[in-house]
Amino acid sequence: MNPYASFLGPHDPRQVIASTPARLGELLHSAGDARASQSPAPGKWSVREILCHLADCEIVFAFRLRQTLAEPHHVIQPFDQDIWAQNYTAYDAQSALAVFTALRNFNRKLIGSLPPEVFSKPVSHPERGTMTFQTIVETMGGHDLNHLAQIEKIVNPVN
Repeated sequence: MNPYASFLGPHDPRQVIASTPARLGELLHSAGDARASQSPAPGKWSVREILCHLADCEIVFAFRLRQTLAEPHHVIQPFDQDIWAQNYTAYDAQSALAVFTALRNFNRKLIGSLPPEVFSKPVSHPERGTMTFQTIVETMGGHDLNHLAQIEKIVNPVN
C-alpha cells in the first residue's frame, strides 16, 4: 500500500523525483527566507519546516532503498515525523534544500543504475504491509507532490 499513490496519479515517479529539487528552489526563491519561516496557520509547517522534513525523508529513503537492495525481505523501520520535526529550529531553509538536493541526486543515480528486475524486489513495512522497491520510488514521487502542493499554496495563496 502506498499512501502517496493518490498524489502521484499518472505522473512518472522518476520524472517527479528528478524535477523536485529545482521546483523547490524556485518556490523558496519566491518565498524569500523571512516568509519561508512563517507558519501559514497554527500547527502547520512553514516552507522551511517542510524543506527540513523533505531532507529528513530523503535520508530515510536513501536508507530504505539501500537496505531493500542489500537484504532479502527487508523490514522498513517507520519513524515519527513530528518527533523529528522538534529539532527543525536548528536548520535554515537553504541548508535543508541543499541537503535534500544532494541526497536526491545521489538517490537518483542509484535508482537509474539498477536493472529492471530490482524494482519488483519485495520489502515490508510494519504499517503498510508488503510492497516492492518500485513502491518506495513511487512513494518518493507522491510524497514530493504532496509537499510541493503545500509549499505552492503557502507561496502563492489564492485570494
